[in-house]
Amino acid sequence: MASQAVCKAQGVVVGALRTSVLARPAPRAGVLAPMYSTKTQVFAPRPMGVRSRKMATVTKASANGAGLNIDLRGKKAFIAGVADDQGFGWAIAKCLAEAGAEISLGVWVPALNIFETSFRRGKFDESRRLSNGSLMEFAHIYPMDAVFDTMDDVPADVKDNKRYAGNEGWTVSECAAKVAKDWGKIDILVHSLANGPEVQKPLLETSRRGYLAAMSASSYSFVSLLQRFGPLMNEGGAVISLTYVAADRVIPGYGGGMSSAKAALESDTKVLAYEAGRKYSVRVNTISAGPLGSRAAKAIGFIDDMIRYSYENAPIQKELAATEVGAVATFLCSPLASAVTGQTVYVDNGLSIMGLAGDSKTLDRANA
Repeated sequence: MASQAVCKAQGVVVGALRTSVLARPAPRAGVLAPMYSTKTQVFAPRPMGVRSRKMATVTKASANGAGLNIDLRGKKAFIAGVADDQGFGWAIAKCLAEAGAEISLGVWVPALNIFETSFRRGKFDESRRLSNGSLMEFAHIYPMDAVFDTMDDVPADVKDNKRYAGNEGWTVSECAAKVAKDWGKIDILVHSLANGPEVQKPLLETSRRGYLAAMSASSYSFVSLLQRFGPLMNEGGAVISLTYVAADRVIPGYGGGMSSAKAALESDTKVLAYEAGRKYSVRVNTISAGPLGSRAAKAIGFIDDMIRYSYENAPIQKELAATEVGAVATFLCSPLASAVTGQTVYVDNGLSIMGLAGDSKTLDRANA
């Protein structure tokens, strides 16, 4: 589904993120209005027993309906893995833009030409439209293939592939160097990458090559990104990846080592939260998103079945909107989540908590 249609359907979500510089409505009486500002020290812990007049004032303002707001103006976000306007990466970019962040993209090299052509011709204009009427812009669009750390890792057949012709500096280290040159520092890093060439094969039929390819593209790429981009991140920055419930539940049909890759991604999230937290003072989290009928997800082959299954069995019976994932990602990238790190956050209408499929034929007593 297109992001614009999703945003219209999810007005509450987008409204919660509305932080337009051009127009920010005054609070109505009795309605929660923005409280958060760039003075993040109001969220900093204080010694027990110490209560300053300033903190008491903020607390009182909150009690009177000052509310909370996500304001990411002045923040720079690099998002790896956007190739069209349908997936979670695009939705995260749009929600971050709604909050005022400046966005740069790393687009898979073979998809770059189509993406840039569609962008120039206005095919994304409707899904680019923000709540203030303007169109989301990107500061930079870089070619990127996160499977390769340096050019020394690139085999000859890829170097000579015509889909890579005319592009330079697309390995992870080279892309990070470009970002450092163009921006200097960033505040937000988003990993929206996954690929498994044998995803439709059961694990028992997956080759070593296919398994390792899934691990490389879907999980190690996250480690590689943080290795190269971590030194570019400002203290207090946030890193986000996307996972799936197949990391710890059996999803028949989600094969080729992809479930293993997602399990590794979730484990790495915890370790990287510790290591990158200590080394770079950034937070690392992953979002376990429910099924979405994006172009990339259709490669699995049964995404429509998963969407129907989720609708029938999740506690909240509705299709997942990409902007709902974008909204949670924006929260996790904001100072409002300053104490949240190393977590797998489920955004799936609650499907992950269920232990019994309510639409199972075995529960149909009429046929028993």
